[in-house]
Amino acid sequence: MPEGSIGIIGGSGLYGIEELGKCREIDIITPYGKPSDSIMEGVINGKSVYFLSRHGRGHGINPSNVPNRANIYAFKMLGVDRIISVSAVGSLRDNLAPCSLLIPDQLIDRTRARPNTFYDEIAVHVGFRQPFCPNLCDYIQRVGKEVGENIQMGGTYVCMEGPAFSTRAESELYRSWGASVIGMTALPEAKLAREAEICYASICVITDYDVWREECHVSVEMVMENLQKSIARVKHLLHKLVGGALPPRECECSCALRNAIITARDQIPPNQARVLGIFFEKYLGNNS
Repeated sequence: MPEGSIGIIGGSGLYGIEELGKCREIDIITPYGKPSDSIMEGVINGKSVYFLSRHGRGHGINPSNVPNRANIYAFKMLGVDRIISVSAVGSLRDNLAPCSLLIPDQLIDRTRARPNTFYDEIAVHVGFRQPFCPNLCDYIQRVGKEVGENIQMGGTYVCMEGPAFSTRAESELYRSWGASVIGMTALPEAKLAREAEICYASICVITDYDVWREECHVSVEMVMENLQKSIARVKHLLHKLVGGALPPRECECSCALRNAIITARDQIPPNQARVLGIFFEKYLGNNS
């Protein structure tokens, strides 16, 4: 399979990547509406890369209102087969200090108000045992070490609804579950990427200790201050990641739909076949 392009989704504090050099803005309208912002197309070390600001330039989109389906669909339209997400998170562990970086390997979904699937009208059940692509996660950690970043590998990301921060009781509950960090954006982003057969991994920038510590009170000011301390390092890492030798797509992500489509082929509504064919047309063959 030919190598596709890589997509980057920038979270709070990351609204562009100057290292893309000369780039063009792409405005896309998907069956799910417009993405969060124009998608920036650039080239790093001869490789195409697409950047999207999750909250839009100017940060005008609340986490609960991010048009996740449009974002992932737009990347699929552009031939993206790997997505690296950058997210600001709060730490639920003493050993994860502000300004450190984490590559999570598990998710707990505490969202409740977001469209979270492309498959509303047909039955499709993708595997989500490993919500982040292990090959892509390993690659991020390896390149991180090469550039001097001691990125912690592994941990559970609790994705909450927001936009308010947690209560202390909630924070203590998540700690009792063994969770590592808490944020507001990894879901349904990761789940939709899997439904689209796109490898997905996240670089979590830890900005605070959430509210479980007696002496800690998370605030927007604290979050943004620590983000600014970390953002240059993250951009440097992203440049090296995109320009390096990406791992082959020998993972569950690349064939997530192979045995996931339950609805009989002749029962898939024509409008759904048109919209979703970009994901599963290769499996329908002559039966569509």
